[in-house]
Amino acid sequence: MLQQTPVARVQPVWEEWMARWPTPTDLANAAPGDAVRHWGRLGYPRRALRLHAAATAIRDEHDGEVPSDPVVLQSLPGIGAYTAAAVAAFAFGVRTVVVDTNVRRVEARLVSGEPLPAATLTAAETKLAAELLPKDDTDAATWNVAVMELGALICTARTPACDRCPVRSMCAWQLAGAPAYDGPPRKGQKWAGTDRQVRGRLLQVLREAHGPVERVSLDAAWDVAAQRDRCLAGLIEDGLVEPLDDGRFALPG
Repeated sequence: MLQQTPVARVQPVWEEWMARWPTPTDLANAAPGDAVRHWGRLGYPRRALRLHAAATAIRDEHDGEVPSDPVVLQSLPGIGAYTAAAVAAFAFGVRTVVVDTNVRRVEARLVSGEPLPAATLTAAETKLAAELLPKDDTDAATWNVAVMELGALICTARTPACDRCPVRSMCAWQLAGAPAYDGPPRKGQKWAGTDRQVRGRLLQVLREAHGPVERVSLDAAWDVAAQRDRCLAGLIEDGLVEPLDDGRFALPG
């Protein structure tokens, strides 16, 4: 849920989700459409389907217990290297290299003296994170969460609180005079008028209906017909919407 989504938006949805489905088996036993409905407006709703699929695999292949091995975790639907490493480290204390945006920014400044990391994860960044990781399992888990929190709360992208940073005296970027970023412009993601917004509107109609809806209800959600039809077709292809034989549409059953 936290991928590309702020904690403040995730927390109430996560709390309701965990109260409803406290175990992977509980989630797996629900319909995929229920997962999409209770995902709410977090965005990227395919994550809800992947989470449901992962829960189903955990129920069917792992006796309902989340695996602790990062390699096994990556075999689950929708689980990539980062999520597998994070689950192994934070849930089970396994020594793994966890590299998210915050970790990359902290290590770029602290070690490499760069104001911001590269636009996408590089092999050099992964290698650096592995070299910095403590050898002890417990220390490694503490290190991972500490660096992530440092990046999230202190070493932020736009307004870092360097005066409160506990490692300022060792920071290569600070020691170099905190040079400004002079690379390619970092463009934020647009939302208004995008297909993402249209897909969200269509799914909102289905979530709020709590049952199949007529095509006219979906047509009313967005007035640009070609874009609306394209987005509806994409939602169907992604398995987020089911077209029914009677011409209505529903969340996946």
